[in-house]
Formats: sequence, structure tokens, C-alpha cells
Amino acid sequence: MKNKTISISLLLVATLVTQPILSAQSVSSKPMDYSRMQSGWPPFVNIFDAPDVPDISLSNSDRLEMLLDDARLYLSLSDVLALAIENNLDIAWARYGPQSASNDYLRAKSGAQLRGVQTQISTLSTGLGFDTSSRPTAQATGITQRAGGAAGGGGGAAGVGDASTFFGTEAVNLDPSMFGNIDWGHFSNPQTSNFVTGTNTLVREISNSQIGVRQGYKTGATTALIWSNSRVDTNSLRNNFNPSLISALTLRITQPLIQGFGIAVNTRNIKVAKNNNEISNLQFGIQVEEIVSRVALLYWGLVSLRSQSESQSENLELAKQLYRDNVRRVEIGTLAPIEIVRAEAEVAAREADLTSAVTEVKLQETLIKDAISINGLGSPTLLYAEIIPTDKIVVPESENLETLPELMEMALAARADMRQNYIRLENTELGLIGVKHGMRPSASLTLDFTNNALAGLVNDDFVASPGQSSLISPYFLGGLGNNLGQVFRRNFPDYQMRLQVNIPLKNRRARADFTAALLEKRQQEIRLVQSENSIRREIQSGMIRVEQARARYKAALKAEELQELTLDGEQKKYNLGTSTIYQVVQSQRDLANSRTSLIAAQNEYANSRINLNLATGEALSAQSITIDEATAGIVNRRPDAIPTATQ
Repeated sequence: MKNKTISISLLLVATLVTQPILSAQSVSSKPMDYSRMQSGWPPFVNIFDAPDVPDISLSNSDRLEMLLDDARLYLSLSDVLALAIENNLDIAWARYGPQSASNDYLRAKSGAQLRGVQTQISTLSTGLGFDTSSRPTAQATGITQRAGGAAGGGGGAAGVGDASTFFGTEAVNLDPSMFGNIDWGHFSNPQTSNFVTGTNTLVREISNSQIGVRQGYKTGATTALIWSNSRVDTNSLRNNFNPSLISALTLRITQPLIQGFGIAVNTRNIKVAKNNNEISNLQFGIQVEEIVSRVALLYWGLVSLRSQSESQSENLELAKQLYRDNVRRVEIGTLAPIEIVRAEAEVAAREADLTSAVTEVKLQETLIKDAISINGLGSPTLLYAEIIPTDKIVVPESENLETLPELMEMALAARADMRQNYIRLENTELGLIGVKHGMRPSASLTLDFTNNALAGLVNDDFVASPGQSSLISPYFLGGLGNNLGQVFRRNFPDYQMRLQVNIPLKNRRARADFTAALLEKRQQEIRLVQSENSIRREIQSGMIRVEQARARYKAALKAEELQELTLDGEQKKYNLGTSTIYQVVQSQRDLANSRTSLIAAQNEYANSRINLNLATGEALSAQSITIDEATAGIVNRRPDAIPTATQ
């Protein structure tokens, strides 16, 4: 029994270990699909219910607490990026973009004009926000400009790919609708002659009712089935029936013959909405790439600043050691007392440098905390936690990169902003269909098929006018049932055809709209070529920066080694009395500067690689992040273990 209990416990532990990390957002991890109507029972009832959008989650993922230990937050690069995927508010904000686009697709399927989709990039959690149409270089974090987003002109808060849907032929309404009306009236009309009505005071009570259904089709046609009734109760002595009921069932078909005819023009908004949906998904990918790259830059910046702080601490220790040596030498009379003052001044300078480095670390930690948590500094546990990066910047001996032409082709194929540009151009071409249709004359054919019916009761007060027969056909006697029988037997059918034509004699507005749309397309084609050229230039610049950073790192590494040797030699000479305190201090400063240059070169290399990955469209794959994880807000990998030495 004891063994069985142990086995069950081990099984539970193994299950917990192998389970993916569940974040606080897992309840709403699957985005809502608003492109489909939510079905319900009874049908057609829930269409009047207001759709629901789940409330936002304001809880951080469990990963953050798992990485906290004794007021210290231990972060590897993969962990800090996972936290950004799960908790970053800019990414959470961007998740609503594809949902809005799918909702716009639902609107388009009704035949309505589009609201448009957002192409704005939010970076409030990592820096100033900017848009894909003008992706400026963020000097503070090292994010390079993304050139491809400029094409298409769809940026900022404006919708993309839908402006032309407001011009040209309006698409037909594809949502079926039911309509109806009813009215009642009492009318008293004095008559100048009683010949027609048999009375000089005609009084009538008339009630009219109508009900029908209307449906539009992708060809541009509309159909309507209308049932109408008119009941009349009057004091007229000439009516054979009183009260009487006149009914009619009409099928009306209207089809545009020139302007607005065809599936292409009436479904262009649906196609544009589908394209906008893809644009929005790509835009979400761009948002994730941007945040991942910025957070990675912040992380390596923190690593560099902590290295700088450690370097300044070593420099301070060197200055203090020199001060202690000078005090000892002054005490034994081998050194002038003024040298103590010089050494003490150097200690003060190094202490100031260390203080500056420590405060820079804290400022960088503040940025990272805001980027990887929902509450930012609003969480008391996170507010005072110290971030301990567990990864170091490693500059490999050699780069394993494809050739420059290969990287350019990879970027053109992989960059989401370039794919957006092609889709925007396709949307413009779809819009041209409707605008071009607006230049055509309008002609529509309407067909009416009506079945009429009449029923009523014998007018007991009937008085025939001269020459009028007093005989009443019993066929019409009855009520609504008799009317329905006549309608469906088609006893009294009407057939009507109507052709309506409108030919503009100048057509200036339609021609101007088409010209404007065509000019916009030509501009987009130029922007597309410019974007391709800009991406190629960006790739080449990125590779050059990587090579420059590598060369500077090697030079800085060699300079640090030489400065350490120089300081050691100068210290030995000073101990032998062949050097001065000034030369020793100068050597210490040179070593401090060389260490700073080395740390800066390492950080520059890390930044250049991140920017190159961003330029080639590999910002996510290089960090082993998938769009599915970013969409769900859950990274299915456990946090890296806290280093044993720090536990």
C-alpha cells in the first residue's frame, strides 16, 4: 500500500512537471472569431442580442512568480521574452486587431461598407509609439527602421484597403430583411354629387397592412415577396361589397443590367475584408516582432549596464588600493603627503562613476519590469525586486550567415510588412472594380408578378346607379380565406416589366474618382519598389553593422588586455620608484575606459544581431517564439531554473 502511494505521488509530480505553464490569460487564450454569427435557438431571436467581448485580464502569468526568489527576479533571455509574450500590454492590445478585422469581415458579408483595420504599432511599454508607415529609428533601444510598411499608405489610425469602397457602385445589401406596416384611418368626405357614391357625406374606415421579405444577391439583384391587404368599410351606396377586402401577393425582381451588375463588383468588399483580415494578422506579427526585439535589446542593455557597474566597482577597488598604498608610504616617509590627496580624489571620481552605473541599472530594470508585467511597477513584489540576468553576451568566433543576396531574398519573402504591401495593392485593384463600374450608365430591369384577390360581404344598403346591374357575383363573397384561395389559384394575375435607364452626359465625378483611384495605385506600385530597395539596403547595412561590431569587439578586447598589462607594469615601476602617481592614475583610467569600450562593443554586437534578425524577418524564429504562442498569450515551456549558486 505504501509503495502504491509513493507511485501515485511520483505520477502526480511527473504530470505537473510535464504540463505546460498555464498563464492567467489561459481562460481567454483562444481569440474570439467574430466573422461568424453565433447561432442559437430559437433562430433569428439572438440576432438582436448584443455580442459580448470578454473582459480583459489584469493578472500576470504564473511564470513571473516562479522566477522570483528572495526579492530577486532571475531572468534568462528566453524567460524575459516569454514574460513579454504572456504579460506585455502592447501585445495584449494588438491581439484585438485580428478580432476587429474578423468583425469587419462579418460586416462585409452583409454587403455593408468596411470600417477598416488598424495598422498602428504600440510600444508604450518599451518606449515611444510609432507607426509602420514611418517606422523611425529608436536610438534609445536600437530598433532600426522597417522600410516595407510605407507602401500602401495605410497607417496610423486609418483603415487600410477600404477607402475605394466608398466610391463607385455601392454593393447590394446581402442580409435578408423582413418589413411590414399597418395603418388605419377614418375619413369623412363631403361630396358635391351623389352620383358616384349615392350620398353627399361619404364616410370610410380604411385599414391597410403589408408584410414582406427582401433579399439581395451577389449579382446585384434584389427580390421582394410582398403580401398586402386593404380593408374598406364605407357608407357608399354604390359599392357591391361592404366591408370589402382587397389582397395581393407580389414577387418583385430587380436586376441592374450595366452599373452594379456582376458578382465581382458586389463581392469586392468581402474580398477586401478577407485581405484586411490577413493584413491584421500580419500586423499582429509585426507588433510581436517589435516588442520581442525591444525587450531583447532592453535585456542585453541591462546585462551591459550590470557589467559596467561591476567594472566600475573593480576600478573603485583599484583606486582604493592605490590610496591605501599611498597612506602607508606617507606614514613611512617615502612619499609626499600631497599624493594622498590625489589618490583620494581618484577614489571619489570612481565612486561617482559607480553610483552613476548603479542608477543606470535601476533605470533599465524599471523599463524591463514595465515590459514584462501587466501591472508594471504597481506590483509591490516587483517594485522592489532586483533583476538578475542569467545570460551573458557571447560574441562567436565567426558568423554563420547566408550570403548577402540570399539574405535579401529571404527578407523580401519573410517580411510581414512586404506581404502587407502586396495585399494593399490587391485591395486597391479590387476597389478599382467598383469605381470603374461607377463610370457606366445605369440600367435596371424590374419584373413584378402579382396575384390579386377581392372578397367582401353584400352591401345591404346597395342602391344601383342608373345602368348599373344589381346582380352580385357570389364568387367574391367571403373573407380572408376566400382572398387566400384566389391568390394561390392565381385567378387575377398581373405581369409588369419596367426598364429604367440613366445616362450621364458628362460623368465628371465618376471619371475623377476612377482617375484618383488609378493614381493611388500607381503611387503604391512605386512605393512597393521603394520598399524592396529599402529592405535590400537595410539588410546590407545590418550586415555591415554586425561586421563593424565584431571588429570593434576584437579591438576592444585586445585593448583591455594591453591596458591591464600596462597598468601592471606601471604599478611595478611605481613600487620601484621609477614612476609617478599621475602615471598610475592615468593607467587606471585607461583601463577603465578600455573596459567600458569592451562592454559597449559587446552590447553593440548584440544589438546589431537583433536588428539584423528584425530586418530579415527572423526576429521571432531566432528566439524560438511562434505566432500561435503570441496569439494565445501562453508560452509552452517551463522557466529556466534559478542558478544553484544563488538559491
